[in-house]
Amino acid sequence: MRKIKLVEVRSEIAAGTRGASLGVDALKIASLDKKSNFFSQFEPISVPDANNFLWKGNKHPYANYIDGVYQVVKNVYSTIESLRLEKKFPIVLAGDHSTAAGTIMGIKGAHPDKRLGVIWIDAHADLHTPYTTPSGNMHGMPLAMAAHLDNLNCQINQPSQETRAYWDRIKKIGGDSPKIHPKDIVYISVRDTEEPENSLMAEFGIMNFTTEIVRELGVLEVAKQALELLKDCDQLYISFDVDSLDPSISLGTGTPVPNGLTVDEAIQLNAELIKDKRVCCWEIVEVNPTLDSENTMAEIAFEVLEITTKSLVNHF
Repeated sequence: MRKIKLVEVRSEIAAGTRGASLGVDALKIASLDKKSNFFSQFEPISVPDANNFLWKGNKHPYANYIDGVYQVVKNVYSTIESLRLEKKFPIVLAGDHSTAAGTIMGIKGAHPDKRLGVIWIDAHADLHTPYTTPSGNMHGMPLAMAAHLDNLNCQINQPSQETRAYWDRIKKIGGDSPKIHPKDIVYISVRDTEEPENSLMAEFGIMNFTTEIVRELGVLEVAKQALELLKDCDQLYISFDVDSLDPSISLGTGTPVPNGLTVDEAIQLNAELIKDKRVCCWEIVEVNPTLDSENTMAEIAFEVLEITTKSLVNHF
């Protein structure tokens, strides 16, 4: 039986709004309110963040705080790599989504010969680069980091030499080669993209099961098809961004987008996907209680976390 390890990443340096670093503790408050013993069942490990860079000022307008992002992604990478080498199953509770690059790099670093597939449940494609980003926020870049993408065909920005150097260093964390191939990404409920991301999705044939498709086919069929698309992958990693949920449920996340999943759809989807024996890591990100009222998003996110973990334990 695989041993579960909680990995807590209180990073918000790559987000556009402040407060995502509080998401982990908001989840713990939600568990206490529910009188759950979840956090006493699994031993946590806390990854050092780089939020102190927020007080130093941003020197990289097309990759905000990339000097700090580099540090925290590297910290996540080394943590996840070590856990996977110990044959442990990381459940990652993270703030901003940029750290997912480190998670992917760590999984790949532990088993470089195994092909890794990614199921990305999110409102956003997160395929931007410093050359294409409209905002500079690096929580929109983790998949490009992991796949070694620059997307120069869609370049609109001119990053400085120092920014470009940091970008190349981030991509090479864990080795010079890409950690995933874009064709091994499957999106679910992505609905807020820009043209540079659309171009990459079309170029590599990345499937996006939109919210409409989820409703048309049903959650179980979408899960089945997503796993089938990744049938040639040896390992699978699932990343669940709470902004995949419809904002009518809660505004407790940095970049809410209309027409998202319901709570029941999110729970059923994650609980079904994690039954696949190839899944080696699951992650939940972007809970921001400062944008919420009465900790609603954290309570919902904790329900997803608890039920998904139970499904994992029951299907080891």
